[in-house]
Amino acid sequence: MYKTSFFKKSLLAVMAVFLYSCDKDFNAIGDGLVGDDHFGLESEKYDVLAFNQEVTPIQSNNMTPNALGIYDNPLFGTTTANFVTQVGLTSYAPTIGASAVIDSVKIEIPYFSHVTATDKDGNNTYELDSIYGDKNGKLKLSVYESGIQMRSSYFSGGNQLPQFYYTDQNTEFSNKKVGERLNNGGVLENDEFYFNAKEIVTKTTDPTTKVVTTDRKKPQMTLHLNPQFFQDKILNAAASKLSSEDVFQEYFRGLYFNVERSGASPSNMALINFSEGKITVYYKAKTESTADADDATESKKIELNLKGASATTSNTANFLADARNPEYVSAITTNVNETEGDEKLYLKGGQGSLAIIKLFNQTDVLSYNSAGEPVNGANGVPDELDEIRYNVANKNWKVNEANLVFYIDAAKMTGTEEPNRVYLYNLTNNTVLADYSADASSAYGGLITVGSDKRGKSYKIRITSHFRNLIKDATAKNVDLGLVVSQSATTLTFNALKNKIQINDNPIEYFSAAPRTSVMNPLGTVLFGGKKGGSPDSEQEKKRLRLEVYYTKPN
Repeated sequence: MYKTSFFKKSLLAVMAVFLYSCDKDFNAIGDGLVGDDHFGLESEKYDVLAFNQEVTPIQSNNMTPNALGIYDNPLFGTTTANFVTQVGLTSYAPTIGASAVIDSVKIEIPYFSHVTATDKDGNNTYELDSIYGDKNGKLKLSVYESGIQMRSSYFSGGNQLPQFYYTDQNTEFSNKKVGERLNNGGVLENDEFYFNAKEIVTKTTDPTTKVVTTDRKKPQMTLHLNPQFFQDKILNAAASKLSSEDVFQEYFRGLYFNVERSGASPSNMALINFSEGKITVYYKAKTESTADADDATESKKIELNLKGASATTSNTANFLADARNPEYVSAITTNVNETEGDEKLYLKGGQGSLAIIKLFNQTDVLSYNSAGEPVNGANGVPDELDEIRYNVANKNWKVNEANLVFYIDAAKMTGTEEPNRVYLYNLTNNTVLADYSADASSAYGGLITVGSDKRGKSYKIRITSHFRNLIKDATAKNVDLGLVVSQSATTLTFNALKNKIQINDNPIEYFSAAPRTSVMNPLGTVLFGGKKGGSPDSEQEKKRLRLEVYYTKPN
């Protein structure tokens, strides 16, 4: 009995020392910024300055996925997306054979899709993902040989620099397209093209065993291309033209995908991973085994790949032309209020718009009164950030969490598709925030919150680490933040603007790039900004953007 009691007491003592040590280390690491527990949390809300910023022509090469089609957005306007890609042989210096005669040519590009049902015979029903607009929309689709050789880099001043292509270059490529339209299959492959969700099932019967083999492919774009073009371009080409990638890319400069409206039919747009596409040239030719027979030939094929973002020696580009609605144009150009902020924030992907956000507006140099409290300038009023730093350092306030909640203007977004995610980043330096993690969907946030009516209500983003860093380091620059619609939580690359834009009337501060994840997303949303809305009962005042911080404050 005594030994058992002694053992329990010893164990409790060791645990107490261990927990005390851990608590001590935790507080030392947190440096007064993180609460030990969540008892007695108090929230404080701070005003946020936020205003709209137009995204002018922006780099759009080597992205995955790419948009193709026409999307009519009732709030923002119409976006037309065309695409150009280089192509390459899967194997260079191919042995074509003698007397080669083409049979057919087919291009196949799979869509993003998922299975919704499977019947007893194994037939799958699919639903297409990343389709915007009328699901049954039609397009006039034309595929041409491109007349512009796209390069991956160029030399300037002795330096090798990456070659960019931009969203506004469609006219340039359209004017240089070569010859007639290549997709010459049925009307559903060109003048009345649509994104077909049907599974592709092919059955073949073995001539000897009579066994039937079933091949299934998920939904894809399938176009039959002009055989004579590929007879001349590939089968009849000089061997030197097919010998290596760099020679081939100068010889066959790629394919240009152009879309127009299909009569009075509604249109739509899809996001497609073109780099998964391939062109198959089917033909017959004499080989060594058939050389002695007059009429004997062998069925053969040559495959070409469409280039994509993973390729290092090639290029693609997405061209995005907007016909914007007047209200949207006014909101992101003439009516921007950089002093008081905008009541509504218009975010749109592609060559669209974003919001610039300033958490604190420090204008004076910090000083202290006789009581050691912070004051600023002639009016004796401290900046909010200075007050927070003082309270954390001297009053033992502990920061538990800091969030920005962006409320959606449901009235404006009625009948409009909503982006699933928004993304907040360091706009001053074009980098991610400290809060961004590998699992951005849970730790960082930005996913849409949906109500019982299945419509979006808000987006919440956690910026606790960013906020703590501002408090902890008085010399840290309070950078501008940017908010955009997002296509992918893992795409962190930034695309350069064709022409940088001066911001804040500051000769050294420029808006020069935007996140690629936004350029890839064709959707948009309207959020409540930080501008005060007058009456406390107004929707603008209830839903306006503010920074909410949860503190643990000592009694």
